[in-house]
Amino acid sequence: MQEPEEKKIALELLETEQAYVNRLHLLDQIFYTELMKEAKNGKTVPEEVVKMIFSNISSIYQFHANFFLPELQKRMEDWSRNPRIGDVIQKLAPFLKMYGEYVKNFDKAVELITVWSEKSPPFQELIADIQKRKVCANLTLQHHMLEPVQRIPRYELLLKDYVRKLPPESPDRDDAEKALEMIFMVAKHSNAAITEMERLQNLWTVYQRLGLEDDIVDPSNELIKEGPIQKISTRNNGTSEKYLFLFNNMLLYCVPKVIQVGAEFQVHLRIDVDGMKVRELKDTQFPHTFLVSGKQRTLELQARYGE
Repeated sequence: MQEPEEKKIALELLETEQAYVNRLHLLDQIFYTELMKEAKNGKTVPEEVVKMIFSNISSIYQFHANFFLPELQKRMEDWSRNPRIGDVIQKLAPFLKMYGEYVKNFDKAVELITVWSEKSPPFQELIADIQKRKVCANLTLQHHMLEPVQRIPRYELLLKDYVRKLPPESPDRDDAEKALEMIFMVAKHSNAAITEMERLQNLWTVYQRLGLEDDIVDPSNELIKEGPIQKISTRNNGTSEKYLFLFNNMLLYCVPKVIQVGAEFQVHLRIDVDGMKVRELKDTQFPHTFLVSGKQRTLELQARYGE
């Protein structure tokens, strides 16, 4: 008799989980452990660097090796009596939130490996030595480190397939559908963590360009748009180059610094978005001109291309 389709997918989940746990073992028990041992001896890089590279890989490894894989194995051995995996995956799903930290740290970790490989030849040699071992299958540390990043999307695909192949009357239908929903939420959580990290990094770069002024640095701000602008001077009938940063709550009117040591711009004026008005002007001498008026003051500005 042919195996039911849903059982084939459940077996594929078990087989890929076994291979995944082997990969996590390599990352945590071999790479991390050996690099940490050498770091403690003061031979390669600071211990902090090794910890930053591997983030929370130890927790991820322990969870999969000691909990999820054994639970799956037990369930597949008992399939003829209890053909279901939905409830096991429901137990797994909340723990997958710990991937947020690993995924968020991934780009930084890869960058640290590159930087310290150049700075510390013993560090580079140790990684190269481990990569030569049979267990690494001719793949680099960075390649192995990508596996946890790809694991949650893999669960989502397998589970989608599993739910699709389940007979309507299957005792696992409700649990499997609920499990799929939970995995989907975790995948979203993981992506949201990356998006938030990128937003904060970009925001911090902008704050540095503005000289880290105390009343401006706030992690909750959203940068909407930035760019050069011409300030129209009625006194001398000319324009001067300025720069605008529009946030969700304020408009910063800045002057580019001639000597760019530290900050790139000096904030000349801050206009609160609350109560701010923008009005287009019809000026033949200065096209694309508009007025920005706030509680603080009014500016007459000219955009370059009417954007």
